[in-house]
Amino acid sequence: MARVLEGMYIGGGWSNAAKTFDDLNPSDGSVWARVPDAGREDARQAIEAAQAAFAEWSALPYTERSHYMLKVAEIFEKRQMDIVEALQGEGGGWFGKGMFETGYVPEIFHAAAAANYTAIGEVLPSEHGKVSMAVRRAMGVVTVISPWNFPILLTARGIAFALAAGNTVVLKPSEETPYTGGLLFAEIFEEAGVPKGVLNVVTCSRDNVAAVGDELIENPYVKGISFTGSTAIGRQIAAKAGAHLKKCCVELGGKDSLIVCDDAEMERATQAANFGSFMHQGQICMSVEKVLVHEKIFDEFLEKFVARAAKLKVGDPGKDKGNIIGPLINDKQVGKVREQLEDAIAKGAKVVLGGGINGRFVEPTILTGVTPEMKLYQEETFGPVVPVIPFATDAEAIAIANDTEYGLSAGVMTQDEQRGLAIVNRLETGNCHVNCSSVNDEPNVPFGGVKASGLGKHGGRWSTETFTETRWITLERGGRPFPPMF
Repeated sequence: MARVLEGMYIGGGWSNAAKTFDDLNPSDGSVWARVPDAGREDARQAIEAAQAAFAEWSALPYTERSHYMLKVAEIFEKRQMDIVEALQGEGGGWFGKGMFETGYVPEIFHAAAAANYTAIGEVLPSEHGKVSMAVRRAMGVVTVISPWNFPILLTARGIAFALAAGNTVVLKPSEETPYTGGLLFAEIFEEAGVPKGVLNVVTCSRDNVAAVGDELIENPYVKGISFTGSTAIGRQIAAKAGAHLKKCCVELGGKDSLIVCDDAEMERATQAANFGSFMHQGQICMSVEKVLVHEKIFDEFLEKFVARAAKLKVGDPGKDKGNIIGPLINDKQVGKVREQLEDAIAKGAKVVLGGGINGRFVEPTILTGVTPEMKLYQEETFGPVVPVIPFATDAEAIAIANDTEYGLSAGVMTQDEQRGLAIVNRLETGNCHVNCSSVNDEPNVPFGGVKASGLGKHGGRWSTETFTETRWITLERGGRPFPPMF
């Protein structure tokens, strides 16, 4: 039976759109919920509600805004198990993935609350004896467009620091996860007693996303935009934001490598490859999409990697907690994975594990013989399919890892940290991890990519910088004279 949702959340109240759209369970295609299908006017009303709430919210003592963030975190903790169930039903996530995500989100709100207790500026030297200060101030209305793959984590990351700093927010979640990525937050913020209009949530179908998205960027009350999603859409959003001279933070796709050196600890390396490639069916922006292995240990690594990945159970995660590999989010994504797989096989790649596709369920798949002319080598896959590619020298591994338009994350496996750092310093990525997977995040770190993987940073004080404006303020105390002719 489909879940009944209260409606959109605008100005502290619940309202329905003129029509709804179906929110599907990706495991079986059943209707999980019926969701309000907002139009451009609904988005405009939400932005106006956020603008109306901004002055009072931003004027609150920073301690009060922090206390609200802590209350939100507390409710997330209280509701953990029902949120895990929703993540499984709406997003097709494994039970363990849901437990991780629901455990992580409260820490984001804790970190956002803590950010208010750190410095918000600095005193600068002045040759004229002024008291010269650089300070940060809330921008106004920030719109947040969040993705479906880690809907509560990536929504929380987009809104928490912006709100704590004194901005108000209009949130549009993905049409694939409108509840866990959006309306769930409205429920929790309402229960936490956050003032009306501080957080507003509008949901819409794919049919209306262009019009709603344009309003979220172009409306003159909107001062900043946060987007997490595909590079193709991120380019469009950043271009439109730039045309309106608006601040924009976009975290986009990746084609991330795990480099396994010949001195890597084998158990750790195969586990990093397995987790990085197949966690949440590879539907993570920083998933391992190329495993690069030194030729001296290639055969041993491949054998042990295949054996480890073969143990991952495929199936509906809502029916069995042991099902680690759930469904891809929709048929379009399955089609993309199938196209890359078939293209690679047609051009000479060899499947050494998996390769089967049953509906939206794709087996953990490992290939060898993947070369640069294959789509699987160049394009982001966002599925549980990964090539293992040999290299002879560290320089060759670096060249392969950098041979992509993307630059989000990477991992380097070696017992020589100096060697690892030497490799890291030549990789064109925003994030990199020695002796760990490319899949890494913490609430207080600067997270973001380079090249086609995005602009701007989320996390810790970098989120505060992203979602505030820097101002220069002086107090004249040195008696700096004006020219006498004036």
